[in-house]
Amino acid sequence: MKQYQTLLFDVDDTLLDFKAAESYALQELFKEHDVALTDDIKQFYQKMNQQLWTSFEKGEIKREELLHTRFSTLFQKLGLTLNGIHLDNLYRQYLEQSAVLIDGAEQLLQKLANYYDLYVVTNGVARTQIIRLNNSGLTTYFKDIFISEEIGYQKPKKEFFHRVFEKIPQITADKTLIIGDSLTSDIQGGINAGIDTCWFNPNGSINGTHHTTYEIHQLQLLEDMLLSPTVTAKEIEQHSTVTL
Repeated sequence: MKQYQTLLFDVDDTLLDFKAAESYALQELFKEHDVALTDDIKQFYQKMNQQLWTSFEKGEIKREELLHTRFSTLFQKLGLTLNGIHLDNLYRQYLEQSAVLIDGAEQLLQKLANYYDLYVVTNGVARTQIIRLNNSGLTTYFKDIFISEEIGYQKPKKEFFHRVFEKIPQITADKTLIIGDSLTSDIQGGINAGIDTCWFNPNGSINGTHHTTYEIHQLQLLEDMLLSPTVTAKEIEQHSTVTL
């Protein structure tokens, strides 16, 4: 098994359950405006939001455009003309109240922090991510937290990782591994940065676009891989094909 020194962790749907936080925030936002949140509306929002974040990752739109238009567009579909900035601020207040952990996340970090240098790399909004991480109790395991809003670039851009590497003492690409659930953000970002990648794929999604160094379906498998020197990449690959 290859020896690493630095581990870069994504946050949403890798360590923190963003889907749970999003569902809570949407419910509260719609409740505040006396509007029923149906499954169809929720699916419409999630599809639109994902498209906007993908455009942001590609540098096609600015962060402000993403945040300021998604909810005004959503409520406009319901026949309501509301201020998108105000809606997004409310949504984030609710989002900050939720810090549900992905199963096994804290146990994993607690063990890995004894042997590796752990860092956060996220495209989230700085205030929101810091509050959620603090509420989760996970910040104690990380040496630093890097957020696109503060870095000035977003994953998967090379510039994001260049800035991150500048801030981490004695980091070397060949001893660095990024762990995340997004092929377009985390895995492509790792490829752009010239570092190894570990795709966290709990739902068993099909990957027909990106080469990953490792793929896991449970966080426990990352612990097995990194803390068991006799475990080979092939064994991890074999284990990761089964959802335990």
